[in-house]
Amino acid sequence: MQTFSFCALIEGIVQFLQQDTPMKRTRSRKGAPGIVEVARRAGVAPATVSRYFNSPKMVKIATRNRIEKAASDLGYIRDRMAGTLHNRFSGTIGLVVPTIDNAIFAELIEAFATKLREHDRTLLIAAHGYDLSLEVDIIRSLLERRIDGIALIGFDHEKAPIEMLAIRNVPAVAIWNYRDDCSLDCIGANNFDAGYRVTKYLIERGHRDIALLFPPTSSNDRAHDRLHGSLTALEKSGTDISKHRMLEAPYDIGAAKQVVKNLLETNPPSALVCGNDIIAQGAIYACQNVNIKVPEDISIIGIGDFRGSAFMEPALTTLRMPARRIGNESAEALCLELIGNRGKERKRILVPTKIMERASVRDIRK
Repeated sequence: MQTFSFCALIEGIVQFLQQDTPMKRTRSRKGAPGIVEVARRAGVAPATVSRYFNSPKMVKIATRNRIEKAASDLGYIRDRMAGTLHNRFSGTIGLVVPTIDNAIFAELIEAFATKLREHDRTLLIAAHGYDLSLEVDIIRSLLERRIDGIALIGFDHEKAPIEMLAIRNVPAVAIWNYRDDCSLDCIGANNFDAGYRVTKYLIERGHRDIALLFPPTSSNDRAHDRLHGSLTALEKSGTDISKHRMLEAPYDIGAAKQVVKNLLETNPPSALVCGNDIIAQGAIYACQNVNIKVPEDISIIGIGDFRGSAFMEPALTTLRMPARRIGNESAEALCLELIGNRGKERKRILVPTKIMERASVRDIRK
């Protein structure tokens, strides 16, 4: 249901832009000013006004200032949809996320949209609810609305939507995860390293009986890489992990809480690695429910550093995924490619992460 609501949101945004953003090369309907009027008031040619709105850096600063003032005085509003008749740019960028019911993706979206505004572009957003089969229709819908570029979360995608983007030469960037061999531009953190580091952090503090609680890894390369990193850290330390210590829960507080309650009622470990902070939050609630103290009885570590993780009781030790920086970098990369200020080389940006040491992990070394 959530995905269809986002498709409706896209439809509504586009309809709004089409109905309420008049721009014509002559005076537009109902007497709204066009670029001829702006040019006349600014004392420049209409072509200069058009050049300013399409490539402002190609216009001298003094001329830019006159055009901006004239447009403001006249109440001039650009019609980007009309502009696409003269060039291939609509001024909109697509972003497809698994969900916005997750604080860290909300931070990413906010940063992405803010950076687009700096480049005078707008955002169309959709979510597929972790069902990659829906990306085909979502991306088709975005392409019908003439998006200039698109950002996708991670590397796991069906072949069809990627081919649709490539055939139409629409710039695409994979964000949130990072691999050296990615076939797309990618901007994100090394999720294998994230899982490895949080697990090693527990091992270095004396924990050997460690349980892992991760979401399903099918069609989720971020979760897969984190889990693989965690298992690698355990293997390198010589720490065995049995099947009953490998648990699964979706990114849902209630589901994670129930899984951890079941674990604690049987044979609780000394520490728990959680696939992200949502799962870690459910784990802490489970401990509170059965009177298990964190970190005295069990240490819990997450991945993400979502809003509020630092203010939980106890404050959650976690690895910070820099959502805002990823959002900024990916939006900037797409905009630079669109205005031709990028080379042809594959763009890959590895964004650093950081373990935030807080109260939910105890050092049990003697």
